Amino acid sequence: MTDTTQAPEGADFSEIFADLLEESLQENSSLERTVVKGTVVSVDSDHALIDVGLKSEGRVALKEFAPPGQPAEIAVGDKVEVFVERYEDVNGEVVLSREKARREEAWEKLEEAFEKTERVTGTIFGRVKGGFTVDLSGAVAFLPGSQVDIRPVRDVSPLMGTPQPFMILKMDRSRGNIVVSRRAVLEETRAAERTELVANLKEGQVLQGVVKNITDYGAFVDLGGVDGLLHVTDISWRRINHPSEALQVGQTVQVQVVRFNSETQRISLGMKQLEADPWDDVELKYPVTSRFTGRVTNITDYGAFVELEPGIEGLVHVSEMSWTKKNVHPGKIVSTSQEVDVMVLDVDPTKRRISLGLKQTQENPWDEFSTRFPQGTEIDGEVRNITEFGLFVGLPGDIDGMVHLSDISWEKSGEEALEAFSKGDEVKVKILEVDTEKERISLGIKQLTEDPFEGSLGSVRKGDIVTSTVSEVNDGGIEVTTSGGLTAFIRRSDLSRDRSEQRPDRFAVGEKVDAMVTNIDMSSRRLSLSIKTKEVSEEKTAMAQYGSSDSGASLGDILGAAIRDKQAETQDMIGDSADASDAEEPAEAEAAPADESAEDAAPAEAEATEGDDADKS
Repeated sequence: MTDTTQAPEGADFSEIFADLLEESLQENSSLERTVVKGTVVSVDSDHALIDVGLKSEGRVALKEFAPPGQPAEIAVGDKVEVFVERYEDVNGEVVLSREKARREEAWEKLEEAFEKTERVTGTIFGRVKGGFTVDLSGAVAFLPGSQVDIRPVRDVSPLMGTPQPFMILKMDRSRGNIVVSRRAVLEETRAAERTELVANLKEGQVLQGVVKNITDYGAFVDLGGVDGLLHVTDISWRRINHPSEALQVGQTVQVQVVRFNSETQRISLGMKQLEADPWDDVELKYPVTSRFTGRVTNITDYGAFVELEPGIEGLVHVSEMSWTKKNVHPGKIVSTSQEVDVMVLDVDPTKRRISLGLKQTQENPWDEFSTRFPQGTEIDGEVRNITEFGLFVGLPGDIDGMVHLSDISWEKSGEEALEAFSKGDEVKVKILEVDTEKERISLGIKQLTEDPFEGSLGSVRKGDIVTSTVSEVNDGGIEVTTSGGLTAFIRRSDLSRDRSEQRPDRFAVGEKVDAMVTNIDMSSRRLSLSIKTKEVSEEKTAMAQYGSSDSGASLGDILGAAIRDKQAETQDMIGDSADASDAEEPAEAEAAPADESAEDAAPAEAEATEGDDADKS
């Protein structure tokens, strides 16, 4: 019921009306920019008509009565709080706002929470530059992208439209700015969970975690407040080149605590430890000399790794890959993921190593070659390589044999003979030796012809006396050529038994000399001669023929007898020559016996002297 004021008699009604109007306006103007309670009068498809006790009602959009994306739950007769923005608009209606009313109410609560550093609940409902917008019970706050989670989040869709706890970082009511953080809440919760988890953590404990990050050396797993490293070698028993082959970010995994350092709080995790070790009883599963089919998983400079089963790999060393291809990169023999047949050569379960062979599953071409081409066989081949120590010749069966420098030519030196060959030349060779164990074949080219040294040597043997012609004289001795064409050198010390006669200058080029063969070196193809050895040998022969220690003959007796025999032979030769010569030469024939008489007198005189010496003794 409205109170009425009685106007005094004689009062001016116009003045009274003006006062009443002013009073009414003052009351209404005091409601502007404030929150008032009103009643819903009607509801249409887009707006609600609300009576707040003023001369007219106000309209409020229905979307202001519900969270973003949800329908408004409001009916006629409901009491609601609204914010009076203006007393009337151009249509004479009161301008009301439910959103601003909620914001004013929320600001008061948010300021209180900010002062007490308490969490607030909000809903992410939009995306803006640099972050997101959050509805805090009517107040709109800004959530930076870096404050959404502890780690970067690629997809925020699962978080939008869901109430989330936030921490207010900064707020300014005058500007209407609020900055919130979801990350601060997660870190606070994470710290509490970490403390609890670390306190109860033990090696061997099995936990469930989420893959947080993947690197080249492993993956970091979130155990719920604390991260552990799952090294790439602990992911699986089989070979894994990169953790991404078995894991992906966000994947939930079961892991075992392998090591835990309470001081540094570093946690090492493992997944393969939860599975059976495939290396158990590996010697029984893969006995030596057995054959298996595997897959090439990795190729290195020294060989290829072959997977026999998940978690078990063996190494085929480069030397066990081919019978014939040597010094070749394994990648030219096998390729990654190729299925190959291998033979088990050795198993070491302690070191977790299996040695495999690829060539052992194929026929050995060396055995086949030795059967087809025995020692002494002549065969054609191609020069594949030339080295400082010989030629490598390609042979049937894709194998190579070597011709050593010393087996190229009889007459030329190895280096000189090597110059006559080029890579790619077709040559005829003779098989000298086949060593199947060492996989070596020795070949020869000079063996295709007879040794000219042996032909020139003929029947000459060590100890024979040969007549040679002096071809060169120098300070060290003389060089001679035998009748067979062999060249030999007589050293200065071998020129005579008498030291005074060991002078090379007493010989002339073209002079004939007799010397004894002291050595025949077939490897160096040299003949060693000695005049001194010949003289010593002749002396020993004379001693044996004309005297001995038992007869009591002296050296003079023995040598005298030998000289006489020699002179007799000479006389016979001269006599024969005289009979065949002309009559004009008798004087020379007579001179010869005279000389012989003189020579006969010398031994007689020597005998007489020795006889006198004997009498004196």
